[in-house]
Amino acid sequence: MTFLTYGPYTYTGLQSIIHNQAQPPAARLRPSSPATATMQGRLRRLLPAPPPSALLFRSLSSSPPPKGGGDGGSGVPVKQVTRGNLAEALEELRGRVREATFVGLDLEMSGVTSAPWRDTFELDRDDVRYLKLRDSAERFAALQLGVCPFRWDPAKSAFVAHPHNFFIFPRKELSDCPSHEFLCQTTSIDFLAKYQFDFNTCFREGISYLSRAQEEEALQKLNLLHQDQTSASSTTSEGDGDMPLERAADILFTERMKLNFKEWRDVIVSKPDSHLLGNTKCAAGQFQTVFFKMRPAIMLNGFSSHQLQLIEQVLRKNFRDLVYVCTFGEDDTSEKRVVYSDTDEDKILLMKDVQEDLLKSREARVKSAIGIRHVIDLLSSERKLIVGHSCILDIAQVYSKFVGPLPSSIKEFALSIHKIFPHIADTRHLMSVNQAVQKLMKQKSKSLSSAFSFLCPASPSYAMKPSSLSPVKIEVEGDETKSSCFISGAKHEAGYDAYMTGCVFAQLCTYLDIKFDQLSPQDNLATNNKLQKHINLLSPSWNSGTVIDLSSGMERPEPGYMRRYPAPVYDNIVLIWGFMSKVRPKEIKDCICKVFGLGSVISVFSIDSTAVLVQFKKPESVNDFLDLKAVLERTDSAISILHPLSTILEGGQTRAAKYDTYRDICSSSESKYLFADQAEAVCATSENQLQENVDDNLISGVHQSILDGTVLASVNKGDGTKSGSKNEGDADITCQHILDALHDGRALIGRRIRS
Repeated sequence: MTFLTYGPYTYTGLQSIIHNQAQPPAARLRPSSPATATMQGRLRRLLPAPPPSALLFRSLSSSPPPKGGGDGGSGVPVKQVTRGNLAEALEELRGRVREATFVGLDLEMSGVTSAPWRDTFELDRDDVRYLKLRDSAERFAALQLGVCPFRWDPAKSAFVAHPHNFFIFPRKELSDCPSHEFLCQTTSIDFLAKYQFDFNTCFREGISYLSRAQEEEALQKLNLLHQDQTSASSTTSEGDGDMPLERAADILFTERMKLNFKEWRDVIVSKPDSHLLGNTKCAAGQFQTVFFKMRPAIMLNGFSSHQLQLIEQVLRKNFRDLVYVCTFGEDDTSEKRVVYSDTDEDKILLMKDVQEDLLKSREARVKSAIGIRHVIDLLSSERKLIVGHSCILDIAQVYSKFVGPLPSSIKEFALSIHKIFPHIADTRHLMSVNQAVQKLMKQKSKSLSSAFSFLCPASPSYAMKPSSLSPVKIEVEGDETKSSCFISGAKHEAGYDAYMTGCVFAQLCTYLDIKFDQLSPQDNLATNNKLQKHINLLSPSWNSGTVIDLSSGMERPEPGYMRRYPAPVYDNIVLIWGFMSKVRPKEIKDCICKVFGLGSVISVFSIDSTAVLVQFKKPESVNDFLDLKAVLERTDSAISILHPLSTILEGGQTRAAKYDTYRDICSSSESKYLFADQAEAVCATSENQLQENVDDNLISGVHQSILDGTVLASVNKGDGTKSGSKNEGDADITCQHILDALHDGRALIGRRIRS
């Protein structure tokens, strides 16, 4: 075993090996003469390549970042797992997880959001945030799974870590299952490429999988197929499924097969031991005589599917003691035989055994297709503390890929996850519950690499003062005998990120005054009194200001979060989209305030360049705005052109609706890059869906008031009564008064226009 110790800077075991292995064997010779130099040149040509362990330790040595911005090796050996060594790695991991105090988890994915508007926003309601989360988890693929068990070793007063990096590729393993489809976000792929992601290994050697739901469905299909085949074999009559013999070739072939099978059967019956002498020759080729379930049989090789159908028909019509049997070998290839069965009872028993073997073989193929889900099942069964960083998307990916379709609500999702992983810690949330950490990370990114740099002594950017808290020592363990499976970890590789997550968690525990020296191997860290109140609380997004309690499925405010926008009141929010792209949120707010008053709008949040969310001060303003917009758009007059809202309505494509329509748009499976295009595809310009219905009497009243010379500026009061009726006693105004009033936002109720 080889250990690489982090914290403080002590590297044991690898340093001398790295130094010795940094050069090929021939390069370590120090030439002192021309003869020595000649010998060295010969050695370079003759000596074999260095063994895998040397390659491992060379990769662990420090090197400058490669071109393109990627990181060099971290010096941390991470075990690389593909489908070729999954069984071996899984067996080893099972013991590591069983002994672990906690397990770091991370995923690398093919994308995060399918469009900019699918990012989570501060004004998103919890159900909308979940819809966006579900969309991401279902559309994009998991390319790597990082699992890093951390075991506390009291003798060393250190954690011993075992980083594993599993490559994933959802290839089709079962013939009757549909092929997987997923999106690739170009920015995510470019990001992974920048950090030297090995796409070749992922696509060629990645481990496939079946979710629990897919496995259950496949097994149900197998049981139904087995029942159908069993019932069909018991009810098949002699004339069922006969092929008409119309071609001369088919007639000749069946006659030859009839003679050959009769000859072979007669030999078996008259001389029971004769089949041990070898193979029986026939005109069509060679019949290979074998045993099948202790019965004489012929292995049929080299026949077409049509010929095999004819053989089956010949046997069914002419030989009651010969049975056509199709089975599958270990490599999933079909094997066809003709088996001798001397009694009807033995024939029934034979067919029953064959059907049972087929069922077991198919079930075994389903079990083997589970693939990398075995890792998730292992973590779930051991009920260990799972540690992630901003891990709600990782957890959603795990559920979508390895459990089944994501539930319809955030509460159902949270409760389902809690059953699978009863103990989850989010390091991003833990960073927000301690003032010392908040002060240390102030003005710093809350990303994993940033947290690792400032909290962990493994990083050159380590910022913790030596006099403050003693850092937790962590050793990374690698196996020199299997070194070809290990490479030096790098950022944004799932295995190394899982390791960094665990390191950050261990250091954060020191700020919670958790004493690992007092931790026995039997203690469950998840039930620690100082940590337990922070377990199972996940941040739904970086800017939600809330955490989700997995044990209850409810959200609660996140401590220490500073909001950029006022707390949303969703009944007061209206969604507007499709306006001219040159209109900015500030201009939208200004033109609405001219109509509804200076303090009528709390905030305007930009979803993208084509849509905004407007939060009014009063809930009745939402209906007033929607009604006024509908009136102005359906009224062909100078007032609609000169009205302050014409800034938003210019172009005639502007749409508006209440907040629930925003939820419905986000829930759609449509995938448009611009929100306005998405909204139009979902709503299909239906005014009923957009809640823009306006009473036809109101519209006709507006037209009549314009014809009569009366301006209707307010279409609906808060109590639901209409204002703007014509009053003969009102003072006359000029067109200039109209323009001034429109500019100032004053209501022109019932005044007669003077020409």
